[in-house]
Amino acid sequence: MKRKKVSIIGAGNVGASLAQLLVQTGLSDVLLYDVAEGMPQGKALDLAEACPLWGSSVAINGTNDIADLQGSSVVVITAGLARKPGMSRDDLLHANASIVGGVAAELPRRCPDAVIVVVTNPMDVMAQLVWKRSGFPQRRVFGMGGVLDSARLRAFIAWQLGVSPKDVEAMVLGGHGDQMVPVKSLVSVKGVGISALLPERKIEEIFERTKGGGAEIVSLLKNGSAYYAPAASVYEMVKAVLLDEKRLLPCAACLEGQYGAMSLYAGVPVVVGAGGVEEIVEVPLTGQEKAAFDRSVSAVGRLVAALAL
Repeated sequence: MKRKKVSIIGAGNVGASLAQLLVQTGLSDVLLYDVAEGMPQGKALDLAEACPLWGSSVAINGTNDIADLQGSSVVVITAGLARKPGMSRDDLLHANASIVGGVAAELPRRCPDAVIVVVTNPMDVMAQLVWKRSGFPQRRVFGMGGVLDSARLRAFIAWQLGVSPKDVEAMVLGGHGDQMVPVKSLVSVKGVGISALLPERKIEEIFERTKGGGAEIVSLLKNGSAYYAPAASVYEMVKAVLLDEKRLLPCAACLEGQYGAMSLYAGVPVVVGAGGVEEIVEVPLTGQEKAAFDRSVSAVGRLVAALAL
């Protein structure tokens, strides 16, 4: 059976780290695309030379030609400027919209049947931009954010309790920005609700650290932003598509009335399978959580309006 192909737009830290995960696990053939001459080719060659050590038989290639996206089952868009200390994700709006919009316009004739995963910040808005510019069905364009934010929350809770992070379940909804919404009722350790394990003050501290999780890494790195955890988050989404896993994951999906939002991308629980977003799952939120979710979605809406989408 012919292997499926994943194309990664942007061969920077997130894109290259994702490529390594895909190649090392043998999940798919990989194409690294970037406008920087030689950079995607060099990284692809380096990864290809590691394949004998990993026992991987997949093919990986680098290119500066967007036409090479042809035949892609999944396209991951990571291209764009990274945050610097003091910058919010929203500060990247217009610069990254120009980059991502150009890529989105190429998708219909290069890989019309692909599922598109958007990573570039501000991610919810960039997902909206790709949907509008590509003309793809909503279900085949979705964004990474909730998986990453939820993973950070799970890690912080695990450290606080001294338990394995794999036993912690959590979901962070809303926009992938400073107003993201950790949902306390969806946080548990092996089915035990977080309120039974930690005092409210500590829970709120962890929630606030989660909201600033990306900025914390930016401030430490000083000249870059997170990439290992973002790449691992995208890998989970891509794997769910390629293997039709029907995973329930928090992702940025286009809401059409769900959660009270209309024609707007925001992070919600979705079932991810071969078709992309196969179902949007509505979970009950407390009045406080719903109000926070509405504020977060409104913030996304203002950025979408700024781009006149």
